[in-house]
Amino acid sequence: MPACDDTTAPTNTPAPEPEASTSPSREARRPSGPRPLFLGTYTSVEGGGKGIGLATYDAATGRITGTGTITGVGDPSYLALHPDRRTLYAVDERDDGAVTAVRPADGKVLGSRSTGGAAPCHLSVHPGGRWLLSANYGSGSVAVHPIDASGALGERTDLVRHTSPPPGPGQEGPHAHQFVTSPDGGHVLAVDLGTDTVYTYRLDEKAGTLTEVAQARTRPGAGPRHLTFHPGGRYAYLANEVDDTVAVCSYDKASGRVTVGEAQSTGTGSGTSYPAQILVTANGRYAYLANRGHNSLTRYAVEADGARLRLLDTVPVGGDFPRQIAFSPEGTLLFAANQKSSTVTVFHVDEANGELRRAGESFPSPVAVCALPL
Repeated sequence: MPACDDTTAPTNTPAPEPEASTSPSREARRPSGPRPLFLGTYTSVEGGGKGIGLATYDAATGRITGTGTITGVGDPSYLALHPDRRTLYAVDERDDGAVTAVRPADGKVLGSRSTGGAAPCHLSVHPGGRWLLSANYGSGSVAVHPIDASGALGERTDLVRHTSPPPGPGQEGPHAHQFVTSPDGGHVLAVDLGTDTVYTYRLDEKAGTLTEVAQARTRPGAGPRHLTFHPGGRYAYLANEVDDTVAVCSYDKASGRVTVGEAQSTGTGSGTSYPAQILVTANGRYAYLANRGHNSLTRYAVEADGARLRLLDTVPVGGDFPRQIAFSPEGTLLFAANQKSSTVTVFHVDEANGELRRAGESFPSPVAVCALPL
Protein backbone atom coordinates (compact mmCIF):
# COMPACT_ATOMS: atom_id res chain seq x y z
CA MET A 1 0.00 0.00 0.00
CA PRO A 2 1.72 3.15 -1.13
CA ALA A 3 2.35 5.69 1.58
CA CYS A 4 4.78 8.52 2.13
CA ASP A 5 7.39 5.78 2.43
CA ASP A 6 6.07 4.23 -0.77
CA THR A 7 7.16 0.71 -1.70
CA THR A 8 4.34 -0.38 -4.03
CA ALA A 9 3.72 0.76 -7.59
CA PRO A 10 0.28 2.29 -8.25
CA THR A 11 -2.23 1.31 -10.88
CA ASN A 12 -1.81 2.92 -14.26
CA THR A 13 1.92 2.41 -13.70
CA PRO A 14 3.63 -0.79 -14.86
CA ALA A 15 5.37 -2.52 -11.95
CA PRO A 16 9.14 -2.89 -12.34
CA GLU A 17 10.14 -6.18 -14.00
CA PRO A 18 12.57 -8.54 -12.28
CA GLU A 19 16.21 -7.59 -12.79
CA ALA A 20 17.73 -9.94 -15.37
CA SER A 21 20.02 -9.75 -18.36
CA THR A 22 17.06 -10.04 -20.74
CA SER A 23 14.95 -7.34 -19.03
CA PRO A 24 14.73 -3.89 -20.57
CA SER A 25 16.49 -1.09 -18.72
CA ARG A 26 14.65 0.97 -16.14
CA GLU A 27 14.88 3.87 -18.56
CA ALA A 28 12.91 1.88 -21.13
CA ARG A 29 10.33 0.83 -18.55
CA ARG A 30 9.80 4.34 -17.22
CA PRO A 31 6.31 5.65 -18.12
CA SER A 32 6.08 8.86 -20.11
CA GLY A 33 3.93 11.86 -19.30
CA PRO A 34 3.17 13.60 -15.99
CA ARG A 35 2.80 11.44 -12.88
CA PRO A 36 0.73 12.29 -9.76
CA LEU A 37 2.40 13.60 -6.60
CA PHE A 38 0.57 14.22 -3.31
CA LEU A 39 2.04 16.53 -0.68
CA GLY A 40 1.43 16.55 3.07
CA THR A 41 1.64 19.65 5.23
CA TYR A 42 0.48 21.32 8.43
CA THR A 43 -2.49 23.63 7.96
CA SER A 44 -2.53 25.02 11.51
CA VAL A 45 0.95 26.56 11.58
CA GLU A 46 2.20 29.83 10.16
CA GLY A 47 3.13 29.42 6.51
CA GLY A 48 1.40 26.05 6.27
CA GLY A 49 -0.67 24.74 3.42
CA LYS A 50 -4.42 24.75 2.88
CA GLY A 51 -4.79 20.98 2.60
CA ILE A 52 -3.29 18.09 0.63
CA GLY A 53 -1.08 19.50 -2.10
CA LEU A 54 -1.57 18.23 -5.65
CA ALA A 55 1.23 18.14 -8.20
CA THR A 56 2.67 16.15 -11.07
CA TYR A 57 6.25 15.19 -11.82
CA ASP A 58 8.18 14.19 -14.90
CA ALA A 59 9.53 10.66 -14.39
CA ALA A 60 12.56 11.37 -16.59
CA THR A 61 13.66 14.73 -15.21
CA GLY A 62 12.04 14.83 -11.77
CA ARG A 63 10.58 18.26 -12.47
CA ILE A 64 7.52 18.98 -10.28
CA THR A 65 4.54 21.10 -11.34
CA GLY A 66 1.87 22.18 -8.85
CA THR A 67 -1.74 21.56 -9.87
CA GLY A 68 -3.90 22.45 -6.86
CA THR A 69 -5.02 21.54 -3.35
CA ILE A 70 -7.58 19.23 -1.75
CA THR A 71 -9.07 21.36 1.02
CA GLY A 72 -11.17 20.27 3.97
CA VAL A 73 -8.40 18.11 5.46
CA GLY A 74 -6.68 19.50 8.57
CA ASP A 75 -2.96 19.01 9.25
CA PRO A 76 -2.49 16.15 6.72
CA SER A 77 1.10 15.45 7.75
CA TYR A 78 1.19 11.85 6.52
CA LEU A 79 -0.50 10.19 3.54
CA ALA A 80 -1.16 6.63 2.35
CA LEU A 81 -2.93 5.22 -0.72
CA HIS A 82 -5.34 2.29 -0.77
CA PRO A 83 -4.10 -0.76 -2.75
CA ASP A 84 -6.83 -0.19 -5.36
CA ARG A 85 -5.48 3.37 -5.83
CA ARG A 86 -8.93 4.96 -5.60
CA THR A 87 -8.70 6.39 -2.07
CA LEU A 88 -6.09 8.48 -0.29
CA TYR A 89 -5.86 8.58 3.51
CA ALA A 90 -4.44 11.36 5.66
CA VAL A 91 -3.79 11.84 9.34
CA ASP A 92 -5.13 14.95 11.08
CA GLU A 93 -2.20 15.56 13.43
CA ARG A 94 -3.97 17.54 16.12
CA ASP A 95 -4.74 16.99 19.81
CA ASP A 96 -8.11 15.54 18.84
CA GLY A 97 -6.61 13.17 16.29
CA ALA A 98 -8.43 11.86 13.24
CA VAL A 99 -7.89 10.06 9.95
CA THR A 100 -9.56 11.19 6.74
CA ALA A 101 -10.42 9.43 3.47
CA VAL A 102 -10.25 11.38 0.20
CA ARG A 103 -11.05 10.40 -3.39
CA PRO A 104 -8.16 11.76 -5.49
CA ALA A 105 -10.05 11.50 -8.80
CA ASP A 106 -12.31 14.42 -7.90
CA GLY A 107 -10.93 15.64 -4.56
CA LYS A 108 -14.05 14.59 -2.65
CA VAL A 109 -13.54 14.16 1.11
CA LEU A 110 -15.27 10.91 2.08
CA GLY A 111 -15.22 11.65 5.80
CA SER A 112 -13.08 11.50 8.93
CA ARG A 113 -12.94 9.24 11.99
CA SER A 114 -11.41 9.82 15.40
CA THR A 115 -8.22 7.90 16.15
CA GLY A 116 -9.03 7.96 19.86
CA GLY A 117 -5.72 9.65 20.58
CA ALA A 118 -3.63 12.76 20.12
CA ALA A 119 -1.43 13.86 17.23
CA PRO A 120 -1.55 10.87 14.86
CA CYS A 121 1.62 11.11 12.77
CA HIS A 122 1.60 7.91 10.68
CA LEU A 123 -0.87 5.63 8.95
CA SER A 124 -0.79 2.70 6.55
CA VAL A 125 -3.28 0.46 4.78
CA HIS A 126 -3.19 -3.25 5.58
CA PRO A 127 -2.38 -5.17 2.35
CA GLY A 128 -5.86 -6.68 2.13
CA GLY A 129 -7.28 -3.16 1.82
CA ARG A 130 -9.88 -3.61 4.58
CA TRP A 131 -8.11 -1.97 7.53
CA LEU A 132 -6.38 1.35 8.17
CA LEU A 133 -3.64 1.38 10.80
CA SER A 134 -2.63 4.64 12.53
CA ALA A 135 -0.17 5.74 15.22
CA ASN A 136 -1.03 8.44 17.77
CA TYR A 137 2.24 10.12 18.71
CA GLY A 138 0.87 12.41 21.39
CA SER A 139 -0.97 9.74 23.39
CA GLY A 140 1.23 6.75 22.55
CA SER A 141 -1.43 4.51 21.05
CA VAL A 142 -2.25 2.67 17.84
CA ALA A 143 -5.67 2.47 16.21
CA VAL A 144 -7.48 0.32 13.64
CA HIS A 145 -10.34 1.47 11.38
CA PRO A 146 -12.35 -0.58 8.86
CA ILE A 147 -12.40 0.44 5.20
CA ASP A 148 -15.59 -0.19 3.23
CA ALA A 149 -15.97 -0.97 -0.47
CA SER A 150 -16.10 2.72 -1.36
CA GLY A 151 -12.86 3.45 0.50
CA ALA A 152 -14.63 5.30 3.31
CA LEU A 153 -13.70 4.64 6.93
CA GLY A 154 -15.90 3.05 9.58
CA GLU A 155 -15.82 3.48 13.34
CA ARG A 156 -12.61 2.48 15.08
CA THR A 157 -12.43 -1.23 15.96
CA ASP A 158 -9.45 -1.13 18.31
CA LEU A 159 -7.20 1.24 20.23
CA VAL A 160 -4.15 0.06 22.16
CA ARG A 161 -2.02 2.35 24.34
CA HIS A 162 1.60 1.45 25.00
CA THR A 163 1.56 1.31 28.81
CA SER A 164 4.46 -1.16 29.15
CA PRO A 165 7.40 -0.89 29.33
CA PRO A 166 7.68 2.49 31.08
CA PRO A 167 8.96 5.51 29.14
CA GLY A 168 12.66 5.67 28.30
CA PRO A 169 15.18 8.26 29.52
CA GLY A 170 13.99 11.83 28.98
CA GLN A 171 10.49 10.71 27.96
CA GLU A 172 7.28 11.43 29.87
CA GLY A 173 5.14 8.84 28.13
CA PRO A 174 4.75 6.61 25.09
CA HIS A 175 4.96 8.13 21.61
CA ALA A 176 3.81 5.76 18.85
CA HIS A 177 5.50 6.95 15.67
CA GLN A 178 4.78 4.29 13.04
CA PHE A 179 2.34 1.41 12.46
CA VAL A 180 3.02 -0.95 9.53
CA THR A 181 2.47 -4.49 8.27
CA SER A 182 5.32 -6.98 7.98
CA PRO A 183 6.25 -8.05 4.41
CA ASP A 184 4.80 -11.53 4.96
CA GLY A 185 1.50 -9.97 6.09
CA GLY A 186 1.43 -12.02 9.28
CA HIS A 187 1.98 -9.24 11.78
CA VAL A 188 1.62 -5.49 12.27
CA LEU A 189 4.39 -3.59 14.01
CA ALA A 190 4.31 -0.35 15.98
CA VAL A 191 7.44 1.70 16.64
CA ASP A 192 7.29 3.75 19.86
CA LEU A 193 9.84 6.51 20.44
CA GLY A 194 8.76 7.09 24.04
CA THR A 195 9.14 3.52 25.30
CA ASP A 196 12.16 2.56 23.14
CA THR A 197 10.17 -0.42 21.89
CA VAL A 198 8.94 -2.08 18.70
CA TYR A 199 5.62 -3.84 19.42
CA THR A 200 4.42 -6.77 17.32
CA TYR A 201 0.69 -7.51 17.04
CA ARG A 202 -1.52 -9.96 15.25
CA LEU A 203 -4.43 -8.30 13.49
CA ASP A 204 -7.71 -10.19 13.47
CA GLU A 205 -8.73 -9.51 9.87
CA LYS A 206 -12.38 -10.25 10.59
CA ALA A 207 -12.84 -8.18 13.75
CA GLY A 208 -10.13 -5.56 13.28
CA THR A 209 -8.66 -6.16 16.74
CA LEU A 210 -5.05 -6.40 17.89
CA THR A 211 -3.28 -8.99 20.04
CA GLU A 212 0.24 -8.23 21.21
CA VAL A 213 2.66 -11.10 20.57
CA ALA A 214 6.13 -9.62 21.11
CA GLN A 215 8.16 -6.60 22.18
CA ALA A 216 11.65 -5.61 21.05
CA ARG A 217 13.60 -3.11 23.14
CA THR A 218 16.19 -0.77 21.72
CA ARG A 219 18.98 0.50 23.91
CA PRO A 220 17.68 3.02 26.50
CA GLY A 221 17.19 6.49 25.07
CA ALA A 222 17.46 5.47 21.41
CA GLY A 223 14.07 6.92 20.56
CA PRO A 224 13.12 4.64 17.63
CA ARG A 225 11.08 6.44 14.99
CA HIS A 226 10.84 4.47 11.76
CA LEU A 227 11.30 0.82 10.69
CA THR A 228 11.91 -0.21 7.07
CA PHE A 229 12.11 -3.82 5.87
CA HIS A 230 14.63 -5.22 3.44
CA PRO A 231 12.93 -6.74 0.35
CA GLY A 232 13.98 -10.20 1.54
CA GLY A 233 11.77 -9.81 4.62
CA ARG A 234 14.25 -11.23 7.16
CA TYR A 235 15.83 -7.93 8.16
CA ALA A 236 14.69 -4.39 8.84
CA TYR A 237 16.38 -1.08 9.59
CA LEU A 238 15.48 1.16 12.49
CA ALA A 239 16.05 4.93 12.51
CA ASN A 240 16.60 6.12 16.09
CA GLU A 241 15.67 9.78 16.42
CA VAL A 242 16.94 10.57 19.90
CA ASP A 243 20.44 9.06 19.97
CA ASP A 244 21.23 9.69 16.28
CA THR A 245 21.78 6.07 15.26
CA VAL A 246 20.44 3.33 13.03
CA ALA A 247 20.18 -0.38 13.82
CA VAL A 248 19.81 -3.55 11.77
CA CYS A 249 17.00 -5.75 13.10
CA SER A 250 16.17 -9.37 12.37
CA TYR A 251 12.54 -10.45 11.97
CA ASP A 252 11.13 -13.93 12.59
CA LYS A 253 7.94 -14.29 10.59
CA ALA A 254 6.71 -17.30 12.57
CA SER A 255 6.70 -15.53 15.94
CA GLY A 256 6.72 -11.93 14.78
CA ARG A 257 9.68 -11.28 17.04
CA VAL A 258 12.05 -8.46 16.14
CA THR A 259 15.63 -8.53 17.45
CA VAL A 260 17.38 -5.15 17.50
CA GLY A 261 21.07 -5.17 16.60
CA GLU A 262 23.89 -2.85 17.60
CA ALA A 263 23.54 0.89 17.05
CA GLN A 264 25.40 2.25 14.02
CA SER A 265 26.54 5.69 12.91
CA THR A 266 24.54 7.99 10.67
CA GLY A 267 27.76 9.46 9.29
CA THR A 268 26.76 12.97 10.33
CA GLY A 269 29.44 13.70 12.94
CA SER A 270 28.96 14.85 16.51
CA GLY A 271 25.97 17.15 16.00
CA THR A 272 22.33 16.20 16.46
CA SER A 273 21.02 14.73 13.21
CA TYR A 274 17.49 13.64 14.21
CA PRO A 275 17.31 10.60 11.88
CA ALA A 276 13.85 10.49 10.33
CA GLN A 277 13.40 7.60 7.93
CA ILE A 278 15.20 4.89 5.97
CA LEU A 279 14.49 3.76 2.40
CA VAL A 280 15.82 0.56 0.81
CA THR A 281 16.13 0.09 -2.94
CA ALA A 282 13.96 -2.58 -4.55
CA ASN A 283 17.04 -4.65 -5.41
CA GLY A 284 18.02 -4.60 -1.73
CA ARG A 285 21.52 -3.25 -2.40
CA TYR A 286 21.37 0.29 -1.00
CA ALA A 287 19.67 2.17 1.82
CA TYR A 288 19.20 5.89 2.44
CA LEU A 289 18.62 7.74 5.71
CA ALA A 290 17.11 11.23 6.01
CA ASN A 291 18.92 13.34 8.63
CA ARG A 292 16.78 16.30 9.63
CA GLY A 293 19.29 18.11 11.85
CA HIS A 294 22.18 17.58 9.41
CA ASN A 295 20.12 18.34 6.28
CA SER A 296 21.58 15.34 4.53
CA LEU A 297 20.93 11.89 3.15
CA THR A 298 23.20 9.05 4.28
CA ARG A 299 23.89 6.29 1.77
CA TYR A 300 24.57 2.74 2.94
CA ALA A 301 25.55 -0.41 1.08
CA VAL A 302 23.33 -3.30 2.17
CA GLU A 303 25.37 -6.48 2.56
CA ALA A 304 25.03 -10.12 3.66
CA ASP A 305 21.51 -10.45 2.20
CA GLY A 306 20.30 -7.55 4.33
CA ALA A 307 22.05 -8.42 7.60
CA ARG A 308 24.59 -5.60 7.43
CA LEU A 309 24.70 -1.88 6.60
CA ARG A 310 27.99 -0.31 5.48
CA LEU A 311 28.13 3.47 5.56
CA LEU A 312 29.23 4.96 2.23
CA ASP A 313 28.70 8.73 2.38
CA THR A 314 26.32 11.60 3.06
CA VAL A 315 25.02 14.13 0.54
CA PRO A 316 23.34 17.51 1.16
CA VAL A 317 19.58 17.27 0.75
CA GLY A 318 19.30 20.77 -0.67
CA GLY A 319 16.69 21.83 1.88
CA ASP A 320 16.11 22.31 5.60
CA PHE A 321 14.89 19.49 7.88
CA PRO A 322 14.14 16.54 5.55
CA ARG A 323 11.19 15.05 7.41
CA GLN A 324 10.37 12.26 4.94
CA ILE A 325 11.74 10.61 1.80
CA ALA A 326 10.12 8.42 -0.87
CA PHE A 327 11.04 6.63 -4.08
CA SER A 328 9.14 6.91 -7.33
CA PRO A 329 7.56 3.52 -8.16
CA GLU A 330 10.44 2.51 -10.44
CA GLY A 331 13.01 3.61 -7.86
CA THR A 332 14.72 5.97 -10.30
CA LEU A 333 13.87 9.12 -8.31
CA LEU A 334 14.06 9.95 -4.61
CA PHE A 335 11.85 12.74 -3.22
CA ALA A 336 12.70 14.58 0.02
CA ALA A 337 10.08 16.67 1.86
CA ASN A 338 11.93 19.46 3.67
CA GLN A 339 9.78 20.83 6.47
CA LYS A 340 11.57 24.04 7.50
CA SER A 341 12.49 25.24 4.01
CA SER A 342 9.02 24.37 2.65
CA THR A 343 10.53 22.60 -0.34
CA VAL A 344 10.64 19.22 -2.04
CA THR A 345 13.96 18.20 -3.54
CA VAL A 346 14.37 15.37 -6.04
CA PHE A 347 17.34 13.11 -6.78
CA HIS A 348 18.15 10.68 -9.56
CA VAL A 349 19.11 7.28 -8.12
CA ASP A 350 21.92 5.38 -9.85
CA GLU A 351 20.88 1.73 -9.89
CA ALA A 352 24.44 0.44 -10.24
CA ASN A 353 26.12 2.22 -7.33
CA GLY A 354 23.28 3.88 -5.42
CA GLU A 355 24.68 7.37 -5.90
CA LEU A 356 22.28 10.30 -5.72
CA ARG A 357 22.30 13.21 -8.17
CA ARG A 358 20.14 16.31 -7.83
CA ALA A 359 17.32 16.56 -10.35
CA GLY A 360 16.79 20.23 -11.08
CA GLU A 361 15.53 22.94 -8.76
CA SER A 362 13.63 22.55 -5.50
CA PHE A 363 9.84 22.72 -5.64
CA PRO A 364 8.15 25.12 -3.18
CA SER A 365 5.58 23.35 -0.98
CA PRO A 366 4.26 24.92 2.25
CA VAL A 367 5.71 23.17 5.34
CA ALA A 368 6.53 20.09 3.28
CA VAL A 369 6.40 17.04 5.56
CA CYS A 370 5.32 14.28 3.16
CA ALA A 371 5.74 13.55 -0.54
CA LEU A 372 3.87 10.63 -2.12
CA PRO A 373 4.86 10.06 -5.78
CA LEU A 374 2.77 7.65 -7.87
